[in-house]
Amino acid sequence: MKTKITFLILIFSFSYSFSQKRVADKFFKNYAYIKAAEFYEKAVKRGDSSSYTLTKLADCYYNNSNSSKANKWYAIAAKKDEGLSNESKYKYAQSLRSVGEYKKAEEWLKKLPDNSSEILNVDYEKLKSLNNDSIKITNLNVNTKNSDFAPYVHKQKFMFASTKNEKGKIYEWNNEPYLDLYEATIIDYGKSKSIENVIPLTSSKINTGFHESSIAITNDGKTMYFTRNNLNKRNKLDYDKEGTSHLKIFKATLVNSEWTNIEELPFNDEVYSNGHPALSPDNKTLYFTSNKPGGFGLTDIYKVAILPNNTYGPPVNMGENINTSGRDMFPFVSNDYTFYFSSDGYENLGLLDIYKSSLLKNNSAEVKNIGAPFNSGYDDFAFFMNEDNKTGYFSSNRPGGKGKDDIYSFQSYECKQTIKGKVYDNKTNEVLANALVEFIGEDGKVINKITTTIEGSFEFEAECNKKYTLRGTKIDYKDDLKNVETTNIHHKIIEQDLFLTPLIIDKEIVIAPIFFDFDKWNIRPDAAFELEYVVKVLNNHPDMIIKIESHTDSRGGDLYNETLSDKRAKSTRDYIISRNIEKQRIESAIGYGEKQLVNKCRNYIPCTEEEHQENRRSKFIILNDYK
Repeated sequence: MKTKITFLILIFSFSYSFSQKRVADKFFKNYAYIKAAEFYEKAVKRGDSSSYTLTKLADCYYNNSNSSKANKWYAIAAKKDEGLSNESKYKYAQSLRSVGEYKKAEEWLKKLPDNSSEILNVDYEKLKSLNNDSIKITNLNVNTKNSDFAPYVHKQKFMFASTKNEKGKIYEWNNEPYLDLYEATIIDYGKSKSIENVIPLTSSKINTGFHESSIAITNDGKTMYFTRNNLNKRNKLDYDKEGTSHLKIFKATLVNSEWTNIEELPFNDEVYSNGHPALSPDNKTLYFTSNKPGGFGLTDIYKVAILPNNTYGPPVNMGENINTSGRDMFPFVSNDYTFYFSSDGYENLGLLDIYKSSLLKNNSAEVKNIGAPFNSGYDDFAFFMNEDNKTGYFSSNRPGGKGKDDIYSFQSYECKQTIKGKVYDNKTNEVLANALVEFIGEDGKVINKITTTIEGSFEFEAECNKKYTLRGTKIDYKDDLKNVETTNIHHKIIEQDLFLTPLIIDKEIVIAPIFFDFDKWNIRPDAAFELEYVVKVLNNHPDMIIKIESHTDSRGGDLYNETLSDKRAKSTRDYIISRNIEKQRIESAIGYGEKQLVNKCRNYIPCTEEEHQENRRSKFIILNDYK
């Protein structure tokens, strides 16, 4: 008997903790992280020690910038057999950074995938302070759900590589189509620029059924260097003895507005890859990436002299002042001869970061990490600087993008917009003063909070080309959520009002209908979610006393309906009391069955489902005057 009782207690405890988690999930989905954390913690106390619940609880505190508590729960979740997901590892590292535990953060960054290079101790504060708010990055409208990267600009043409060709052959490595080259037109609207009319590169001879990417064009616009798979004479993949198809660098000539005369560069090889070509400003040197034997690391950066009569000097390794034991790639040289490239072999914020060096002007120059916002905890690469040396583009697979790799623009001013509006009572349409409005980022993190003025108004400063959520709350009202998306127009004002639904109407706490399973009276998670509004009102007014009524429609036996509704009323009462509401504040909880119908739908009278629904209701009637 004792064993059976213990078993039943365990079942009840598990069922209760599962319910807590379901309720917490609903609050989490609605950005109510404090409330969600409360329920997740209840689930943990009831014995739910799953990695899911622990990481969700940590996420609640992470999204509210409570790094200390986030660290506590991420650390506990990390000890579970499932461990932390890569996303959670990154969030944990971010939380550790925010409290100054840089060494521990670095240990977790080492556990992220593809981070095989030697990671040095990082001066995070230095990297984070290299750029201020004058640098603005924007996710481009040319990005797709797949990979888009390696931007290049010549005159008013914007060119890049993409796997956006959904009809193309699938590359089994990442289950995306092979890369093609695309071009678009840069339209100058005065205060802003737009990249429009994206089409495949204007040549039927450049794009094949396999990879083409990473281009460089001479100053006169007549010669283009680009990367392509090693193909045989039948335009099929050519492989080495181990079954690897390497990359090669090709060049093409512009004839009558079409790229033609495609030829392979003489320093390519069948047993290693060359790619990512870049030109010096005087077009006399070609830089590229290669994994050829004899280098310093996994991939190194090389240079070759471009000689007359379509000839080239021997490839020369850029040396240990640039190359490391890790991945060094994607070279670019700006107009002022600053050398940019990506690497995971230097101090970094995670994976590939973008670096610069004055090595071409000074042999003893050191490599410098260009810092945030260019760099993140993810791969940041394929840097391109425009002729003004103030604006340009880079690629990244950081969170928040549109695809697996995205192209970002950067500019030397910060594009800002204003999101403003008013908060209204949804029933009376009156403005609501002293309502709380939260400004939430696309990652779910609360950015700012404002209390509305006497006119019910609020205002936030927002970044351009971002997605936000506004969440309005006020005592005795249901929350309202509105999504807002900013554009790329500096100083634009976006208006968005919020409408809060009152919870107290005519001496009654009014919530959405709460539902029960057939012939059951236990409180389901969706019902608990709604009942929390009743708890909210009672907490707001400690002297308020209510009575609970439960009603059914006329279908079913009269006595059955009365008995079932009474059980549901008392189950509802018990739930509210379990939320730390004194039991004497609920004077009664009675089920009336079908005794108090609000319409004509008595026994044997045909009615619609909507009419029957009017009778299936729970009422929370306020019995006293309250403060």
